[in-house]
Amino acid sequence: MISNTLQSVASDNNAGVHPRILQAMADANQADAIAYGDDPWTKALAAQFQALLGPDCRSFPVFLGTAANVLCLQAMTQPWEAVICAPSAHINRDECGAAEAVAGRKLLTTAPNPQGHGKIFPRDIEPLLGSRGFVHQVQPRVVSITQSTELGVCYSLDELRDLADFCKQHDLLLHMDGARLPNACAALGCSLKEMTADVGLDALTLGGTKNGMMFGEAVVVFRDDLAAALPFLRKQGMQLVSKMRYLSAQLLELYGTELWLENARHANAMAAMLAGRVAGVPGLEFVHPVQTNALFVRAPRPLLARLREEFFFYFWDDGASDRPVARWMTSWSTSQEAVQRFVYRLEAALQG
Repeated sequence: MISNTLQSVASDNNAGVHPRILQAMADANQADAIAYGDDPWTKALAAQFQALLGPDCRSFPVFLGTAANVLCLQAMTQPWEAVICAPSAHINRDECGAAEAVAGRKLLTTAPNPQGHGKIFPRDIEPLLGSRGFVHQVQPRVVSITQSTELGVCYSLDELRDLADFCKQHDLLLHMDGARLPNACAALGCSLKEMTADVGLDALTLGGTKNGMMFGEAVVVFRDDLAAALPFLRKQGMQLVSKMRYLSAQLLELYGTELWLENARHANAMAAMLAGRVAGVPGLEFVHPVQTNALFVRAPRPLLARLREEFFFYFWDDGASDRPVARWMTSWSTSQEAVQRFVYRLEAALQG
């Protein structure tokens, strides 16, 4: 038997699977069920998403977040069209060029804006629209944002509405990478529908893995033309799950109950607790506001090295700096005791 004693504040991906998700998979493991999504769980999930997000949405369960993003962007664009995103966007930094290599869609990044904390605004997008109509350059078609951003910060509802209005005025489509959308909803106290359909979103990657599932995300679209293309793109993109009931059962347990919100609220609360405990530690500096379940902390390298001997975490902006930035993340399974152990270890590391 493998023994795992890892103590991690590196990522919510490192957390285990919520017991209710495991039970939902076990409950789905009964008798036979028609493959490729024609099963009761997938049909119930489609109805549940329409209840949550509005009757115009269509949902497509897939294995992976990267695949969900690629499928969304592929459905929203033609081969000569481009996607505008922030430099820090997951599709730009952390998906190994999948949007460009698999979908063949050029990414156009906005100018760096450290004060935006991963957010982009109409004023950032406008300079990238000058090539429209020029046959020698790709044509901007989609704006892709992340909620909450890769730096743990949330767009307000007004900011989302402003982006959606700008996109409509300029014949652009708006995509949201919602890998941590539940955390943003929990932070802002709003519903999934208020943050997606109601602000004018065209397509959404809705997360599950980071919020207690074993695997799986959902592609959700709010336009008939996108919905018509996605069954074929999903199959061609190797994301049409044969035994889809096990994927849909997880999503149904998460989003068919309040579990998505309970898990996100807990993760956010543990991050707030950790931030409160380390806020006064000498030598530590918060690089971004702590709004969800991520802390980005600049600290002396020797201190972080000592702390990392016991708790695994990532250096976010390492380079050759003697004060690199570390990312500390909490999850649905982070306990108050785990936060306390981390703080104790940090205090010990300060003593050398």
